[in-house]
Amino acid sequence: MVSAYRQAAIDHAFNKFITDDGNSICAADLKGCYASNLHPKVVSGEISEDEAFLELLTNFCDKNNDGRVHREEWNAYYCKMSEGVPNDEHFCQLMCQVWRM
Repeated sequence: MVSAYRQAAIDHAFNKFITDDGNSICAADLKGCYASNLHPKVVSGEISEDEAFLELLTNFCDKNNDGRVHREEWNAYYCKMSEGVPNDEHFCQLMCQVWRM
């Protein structure tokens, strides 16, 4: 469970991509906004920006392989990721950086 402050940042990022039903976003639409160049393994030269983006999509666990990220998949990913960030403000800053908000 994440704080209301963190959930607001998670929702804001998700809502940035909504184009149709409000509950899912096209995975391809994320690529233009995801700052893969900030991924630690891209910075260190271990992987390319494209590989970082594919890693992100894999982490969202598109369970039905429909090429869409559903709100519950998005929330589950960021809830888990949030556990490693001890400060609400820092978490929200990371969301803003990663999704160029």
